Amino acid sequence: MTLEQRSYHALIIDDHPLISEAYKSAFLFYQKRAENVTFEISVCHDCDSAIDKIHEIVENNLPLDIVFLDISLPPSKDRKILSGEDLGLKLNELLPEAKVIVSTTFNDNYRIHSIFKNINPDGFLIKNDITPKELVLAIEEVLTDPPYYSKTVMKLLRNQVSSDLLLDHIDRKILYELSIGTRTKDMPSVVPLSIPGIEKRKRHLKQIFGIASQDDKELILLAREKGFI
Repeated sequence: MTLEQRSYHALIIDDHPLISEAYKSAFLFYQKRAENVTFEISVCHDCDSAIDKIHEIVENNLPLDIVFLDISLPPSKDRKILSGEDLGLKLNELLPEAKVIVSTTFNDNYRIHSIFKNINPDGFLIKNDITPKELVLAIEEVLTDPPYYSKTVMKLLRNQVSSDLLLDHIDRKILYELSIGTRTKDMPSVVPLSIPGIEKRKRHLKQIFGIASQDDKELILLAREKGFI
């Protein structure tokens, strides 16, 4: 199925310029081979510029058809957006008609399961799978007949995982704050929970990660290994 003949608006969010250029090249390659199909492309390299761009699109009622979204972005300066996953939630909330293609280096089944549950993207690519041909195919499929998943994602989806391992924004915020050394007693200033509420969340996180230790270090290590921080 080929794209309708018109101009499409694309947003690329990735902190690696070479990867951003690869996505841009895929759009331009499709544009070159297709008749009367053009892409207007914007590129953001961090969470701050991306959230500003999203708000600009919303406030000015601008069109947005497709987004390439890197999950592994450094947090925004105000720490309200911790990663591309939070940007995906914002896109779903503010621009629900836009098609979102998530890309990540993580190939852990638990992490991918969590992204699916939280964002439910129209496309999902593991960066190690990406080839120029696959990028062009992903663009076409997502804009005409989503979803599109790369081969590693398809393999991982066949492995069933417990739905209990679904971490929401607050869970990820707690993990992030622990990873940068924030003490639990200081967290209520940045996490909308009481200290007992935070402690309860930490106990639950240790349960779902299978950690018996009272120490938070093992929790941080495992959460980082699985790509949650």
